[in-house]
Formats: sequence, structure tokens, C-alpha cells
Amino acid sequence: MLARYTPSEQHRLRELATLFLHEKVIVGAGDLQLEEAMQVRIAALACLPVLNLDLDYLRGWVEIIVYPGQFTPEHEYTDEAGVVHVTHHPLAGEAWLQGPLVLSWEDILASGRGDGFNVVIHELAHKLDMLDGEANGFPPLHEGMAGEAWTQAFAEAFADMRRRDEGGEDTVLDPYAAEDPAEFFAVMSEAFFETPHLLAQTYPAVYEQLRVFYRQDPDAGGTISHEDEYRHAVRHGARG
Repeated sequence: MLARYTPSEQHRLRELATLFLHEKVIVGAGDLQLEEAMQVRIAALACLPVLNLDLDYLRGWVEIIVYPGQFTPEHEYTDEAGVVHVTHHPLAGEAWLQGPLVLSWEDILASGRGDGFNVVIHELAHKLDMLDGEANGFPPLHEGMAGEAWTQAFAEAFADMRRRDEGGEDTVLDPYAAEDPAEFFAVMSEAFFETPHLLAQTYPAVYEQLRVFYRQDPDAGGTISHEDEYRHAVRHGARG
């Protein structure tokens, strides 16, 4: 996955990862002993989405908790009838609003293989989504990005994914994206970095929005300039 980046971009990623490790605390859960190389891998994957943004996009939280494998947290919710339910589902990762990032080391090792799965990028996407509150699939956009264009691209693609998933059709991208808009954004972010050509073919409008949001163009094997951003803003109008 990193092979598409130029030597200078890889150098910048290493610098970001170093700063990330200085600012964040990564701790092992259970009997997991986190070696330096393991922490570096986590930091590199976490910094990839903000390579052309800024570490300030990862503000508001400090800790990363890493379990040896998938973990089973307890979640409580109240349904429409007022009945309280407690659920226990194994997870590969979890992002808490203004709280820690929780990851499975087993799934971190399975990330970054170009097959569409990347638990670190998935959970980092949730963190970006949470910069303005609860995750809803609509992160704070850059100046010049049109909110209407983002909403239209993601709403149409999400509706298509749900239709296919509910109809029992095979989906080219991970069907977990059909859970809700927040998961759709996170899964599309995984695909953007892991299988960009597949995403660009399947949902080109979503790819275009993510291309400008992340300021990267992995399908073309590079990053995009501020001039490209300006042309995008002119085509699609001001942020709504």
C-alpha cells in the first residue's frame, strides 16, 4: 500500500509517525507486550489519512489501547419502547468520542494488505468524523468543499449499498458499510486507501469527495495540490 507513495511522502509519513508517538500513549491490554516496531506500525497507519492534513486533525484524545485479538465490550442502549438492552459483540476496533482508540493487534497485522481491510484507518476515520460531535458520516469539511455535494455523493452510494445488502446481492465493497452513514464513511475511507481503483469504479462521486477531503489521490498514485483543490471548489461551489 505504501509503495504508491514517493520517497519524500514516505519520509514525511515517518516524521508524522514520530510526532504521533510523542503525542499519543499506546498501551497493551491483557498480556500483550507492545514492542517499538509494533507501535511504529500503528503510528504509520494512523498517520496515513492525515499525511497531507495535519496532526491537529487527531486532537482531542491521547490513548490507544491494543488488545492481542478481538475484544468484547459491553454496550447498553434503550430501544424505542424504553427497554434497556445490553449487547456483547466481538470487535476489531472501536473509537470513543473524546476517548481512546481501541484496536486488536491481530487485526492491525491484517491491515494494509491492499484487500480493503484496515482497522486503523477505519477507526481513524471515525475519529475524524467525531471532530464536530458524534460520528454521522459527515466530518468537518475543508473550506471550499460543498456540503451539498458531499451529502449527495454519500447518500446515493449508501442507499445503493443498503439496497444491495438487503437484497442479498454481493457487494464489491465491504457490506459492513450498510450499517449506518458513520460506518459507510469509515469503510469507504478504508477502501480509498486500500483499494482506491475499486472505490473509484464503484462509487466515483464518493471517491472524488474523499480525494479532496484527504488531499490524496491514491488511484492516481499520488497526492493532490492546493491548485487541484481550488479547481474542485470552483466546480462544486462553496461549503454548505
